[in-house]
Amino acid sequence: MLDTSKLLFPSAFPPIRRTGLETLQVNLGYRCNQSCTHCHVAAGPQRTEQMTAETVADILRFLGRHPGMRGIDLTGGAPELNPHFRDLVRRTRALGLGVTDRCNLTILTEPGQADLARFLAEQGVEVVASLPCYLEENVDSQRGKGSFEASIAGLRQLNALGYGAAGGGLQLNLVYNPLGPTLPPPQGPLEQDYKKHLLERYGIRFNGLFTITNMPIRRFGSRLLSKGEFEPYMQLLRGAYCATNLDTVMCRHLISVDWRGQVYDCDFNQMLDIPLQSDRSPKPHIRDLIDTDPAGLTIRVGEHCYGCTAGQGSSCGGALS
Repeated sequence: MLDTSKLLFPSAFPPIRRTGLETLQVNLGYRCNQSCTHCHVAAGPQRTEQMTAETVADILRFLGRHPGMRGIDLTGGAPELNPHFRDLVRRTRALGLGVTDRCNLTILTEPGQADLARFLAEQGVEVVASLPCYLEENVDSQRGKGSFEASIAGLRQLNALGYGAAGGGLQLNLVYNPLGPTLPPPQGPLEQDYKKHLLERYGIRFNGLFTITNMPIRRFGSRLLSKGEFEPYMQLLRGAYCATNLDTVMCRHLISVDWRGQVYDCDFNQMLDIPLQSDRSPKPHIRDLIDTDPAGLTIRVGEHCYGCTAGQGSSCGGALS
């Protein structure tokens, strides 16, 4: 097991504050149809944690009281496996807010999900899809045998509905994660490589590529420890720290909600059980913030934050610089 004390306080990471709230990132549960080696959530088919209808209702009440927000960012596990996923999407769109679905692509080919791609298209959901490499052997080594083939099938479903078309209204962005304890390569050139290879080999089109640094927590962190690579990886992240990335890290305009409704500064703090700082509760629930503006609140940081600020930087929207 990963000793999370290696990542918690005290840390030399500089203090930062939230500048405003644009996005509510919602983890609908840890159940997933895959068990990827890089997963910082340690999601998988045997996980049972799922957000309830009551907590979904709390999320919607919060959204209704914060009209300046741009939208919600749905994560998991596979967020689509939550029984309330579609209701949350419909009702959020009815509020005039955007919805991003962090999709692993293979879920689109799972039994019972035959109409999922069409539902996403009908609701105008932005799809951010994990495809850690454009080579089959690399994807299967990280996500399991057959994952690449299923991912290509899912991408073809999305393309057939208009996702990824130049100038179209349906956004399809892919996500690259390094296969091991290294920083991602420059995002721009890698995106061009992805586009060229996927179009020529499979006829796949997409809008953009997000490169995201692997966080040394949960499953990936434990894997680093077992191989004696944890400290060298942390040294790599600290050594590549870039102060200019502090201005655009995702936690400045986002808060994260777990499947229980508890609130954190980001998805990574959620996995390390570092709750949002609040005068109302040591572990605030989304209900506690319905009438609160989190702008200006101190963001709780630790050693893992170097993962977002190393090199070109890394956020849920890809490279920062």
